[in-house]
Amino acid sequence: MGEGRMGEASDDDDDADVARVVGGDLEAFEGIVRRWQRRLVGLAWRFCRDRAAAEDMAQEAFLKAFRSLRAYRGESAFSTWLTAIALNTYRSRLRAEGPALLAIDLLPARAVEPGALRDLQDRERTEAVRRAVLALPHRYRDALVVYYFQERDLKEAAQILGIAEGTLKANLHRGREMLRGRCAEFAPRPGDPVPEGTR
Repeated sequence: MGEGRMGEASDDDDDADVARVVGGDLEAFEGIVRRWQRRLVGLAWRFCRDRAAAEDMAQEAFLKAFRSLRAYRGESAFSTWLTAIALNTYRSRLRAEGPALLAIDLLPARAVEPGALRDLQDRERTEAVRRAVLALPHRYRDALVVYYFQERDLKEAAQILGIAEGTLKANLHRGREMLRGRCAEFAPRPGDPVPEGTR
């Protein structure tokens, strides 16, 4: 089926490794971990903003996927199935532990060059948007994270979230509206990508 997003994974490679694991070759799961570790850690980091915690959350997601591998029927892409498991794992962790307190990693105060000031403003804007996204009710937060940060199309994002595409569009629209209300200066700018039907 060709390469997955960013050239990290191939559907054929994933399906072959799944078949090998189910057939008894447990070491084949290492191939799945190698191909997907960076993406799952990156997704977890969007939720907790802590590298160690993100790696721990990703490891938990891989463990759940490994235990559920026999239930994978290939009705959706492996990436969709694995991302849904990871997302559910991260949601559960957030419910159990609460959202982490996010620190803004500021540039040194002595950096006053115009370029450094612009970098600082960009980093503050990015951090403020992430804070606002994480503070949204989970149905809006998850929709925004999967669609925008994971760069999934509407169909795949809806499958990952286990909701209809129309519901996803509505959640994206409502999530963006809530972001505008919470931090107007950091809301999506004109020209930012907006999925069709959510305007």
